Amino acid sequence: MAGQIVIRVESPDGTKRVQVSPTETNYNLFEKVYNVFSLTNYGFTLFSDRHRKNEIKSSRSVYLSSLNLKHGDKIYLCPLDPDNIWAIPGPSNADSANGSRSSSVVSTPGSTTSLPSNGKKSSGSTSQVEEDEVDKLLWKLDGKIKRLKDKKYCRHGDNGCCVHCSPLEPYDEEYLKTQNMKHLSFHSYLRKMTAGIAKGKFLLLENISCKIKEGCTGHLPWPKGICSKCQPSAITLNRQTYRHVDNVMFENSELVERFLNYWRITGHQRIGFLYGRHEIHPDIPLGIRAVVAAIYEPPQESSRDHVKLLPDERQDIVNELARCLGLKCVGWIFTDLLTEDMQNGTVKYVRNIKSHFLSAQECIMAGYFQNLHPNPCRYASNGYFGSKFVTVCVTGDEKCQVHMEGYSVSNQCMALVKDDCLVPTKDVPELGFVRESSDKQYVPDVYYKNEGQNSGISLR
Repeated sequence: MAGQIVIRVESPDGTKRVQVSPTETNYNLFEKVYNVFSLTNYGFTLFSDRHRKNEIKSSRSVYLSSLNLKHGDKIYLCPLDPDNIWAIPGPSNADSANGSRSSSVVSTPGSTTSLPSNGKKSSGSTSQVEEDEVDKLLWKLDGKIKRLKDKKYCRHGDNGCCVHCSPLEPYDEEYLKTQNMKHLSFHSYLRKMTAGIAKGKFLLLENISCKIKEGCTGHLPWPKGICSKCQPSAITLNRQTYRHVDNVMFENSELVERFLNYWRITGHQRIGFLYGRHEIHPDIPLGIRAVVAAIYEPPQESSRDHVKLLPDERQDIVNELARCLGLKCVGWIFTDLLTEDMQNGTVKYVRNIKSHFLSAQECIMAGYFQNLHPNPCRYASNGYFGSKFVTVCVTGDEKCQVHMEGYSVSNQCMALVKDDCLVPTKDVPELGFVRESSDKQYVPDVYYKNEGQNSGISLR
């Protein structure tokens, strides 16, 4: 239709498009936004700027031409009552395929933190995000790395300061190399991103999406049509430079000993959920440490090579009890232990650089749990970015002794798992497989780069 333009409407539930005409009134714009988002009431306002200063009034006498909107412009929706404007379902349980030792989980218990609908934040401004207590404490710190006066190079008094002894930024690359730190803490990463002249004014952390964007009216819906506007971008896998949790610590060794008793008695593998708290890590610049105070072992069936979680009627009671004690679910732990010499108490060393550290199935489960426990972040477009949920694997080390290793999967892996793009292989536990696009689901191309080469290789 002549004179029609497409306007993008950004909301806490995602971005959608509406087709309007400059000759229509503001009232018509509100009606179309109401319909395209399938809202339950009109408890929302529209703004023409991201900072929500220029409000668009709903009026039958004011025409859209007065807003000077052009084709492709973006306006912003802010709900007045986020709890009532959208119907927010709880998280659904996802079944995982069998196939790898100690991680063949076919059902999962409820989570302590549930994602809002479509994983989006239900607030209109990232400044209103209720961050975790440890994040609030870290924002109050300057994060500078203090240095002592250098006896060789410093030529000033005790109260002076020079380039050789001035404090370093928490993201200083040379310092991290000398301390053998391969990853930035997440808050060090944020300080790095907000260190410029703008001081993070234009910083916006976007979560990866592998789904087709809704609301594209220029063609028939998938699989009959797709365009560059609604098609998700291809993903090139790379190493994440930061991590949300830098260390996992157990309050006492008895926690792990009691957890391992089941394997010692039966020889079967075991899964547990870690309940504790997050605190500032004193040895990592702006780092976060997960402190485990209890391990909850949910109902499960297991053998020497697999574990199957069963429905847990007590999960809500456990979560409420943990909340009363000031604890929350901070991760999960599983065993992968095979006896080598029973008399000497040694176990087999099966996880290493020549095999794998985490199987594809375990990475998928870690990504699933991390998606259930999103990390509140003030700079995220929908209020959540990444996760503080950790994975702890109990296995054998180089000396064939029982050893624990902590992991978290990257935001890229979380996105592939959330949008059901990644599945484990049946016979090779260290390899994952990206689904092919079908009539029901479009899956973007996923690439990785060989070290030292410029060409990308598809995972399909």
